[in-house]
Amino acid sequence: MAKLDENYFKNDGMHATNIEDTLVKDEQILWRGKPKRSAYIWGQIFKMMPVALLWILIDGIFIGCMIGFNVFSQTPWYMVLFLCVFFVFHLTPVWIWIGNMVTASIQQKNMEYVFTNTRIIIKSGVIGIDLQNIYYADIESVNLKVGLSDKWFKVGDIYIRTKSNSKVLWDISDPYNITTKLQKIVNDIKSDVYFPNELRTKVNKGFATRYEVTENEKKESTKKEGK
Repeated sequence: MAKLDENYFKNDGMHATNIEDTLVKDEQILWRGKPKRSAYIWGQIFKMMPVALLWILIDGIFIGCMIGFNVFSQTPWYMVLFLCVFFVFHLTPVWIWIGNMVTASIQQKNMEYVFTNTRIIIKSGVIGIDLQNIYYADIESVNLKVGLSDKWFKVGDIYIRTKSNSKVLWDISDPYNITTKLQKIVNDIKSDVYFPNELRTKVNKGFATRYEVTENEKKESTKKEGK
């Protein structure tokens, strides 16, 4: 049994807030980027805007009607308090929309995406910093989505699906090129994991397979047509 290294997990007082601090030996960064600032901030504004505005309109009509008909002046104070608390909670989608707009700048500043030769590292957070890892061998698909607003800002969203969950790299500049390169990395890494170079044949006969009708099959077909 190997000897336990008691100092391996010892805290040296450093906190890994930079991606470089999380890299292991011989791990190399192939690409790094972050959401385009203007696209990300406007995206957060547009994302829930229709729902939030509709919510404000509906609640505003109710509140306006109650004020117009002097409902508050004719209602006991505890009912007025109840209605105020109700509308505060009922406007939750609006508060979420406002919160996303206020924190969008901080979110974009803290976000970073890194492709290394072994994994994808996603850095995010508003107050604290979260680091998430996606290993290439676990990736099932890499897809690109470019919406109408993305075309205006010349960005795209890269959707990465794994066996357990899915992640999105938001508002990436030069999205077509980055997606193509990432798909190639994933394909190469998975090929190395599941079929190492030492086990690969120089010629794969499977790709040279041809589907041709034999002479016997031709004769059988002629006989059937004659009948």
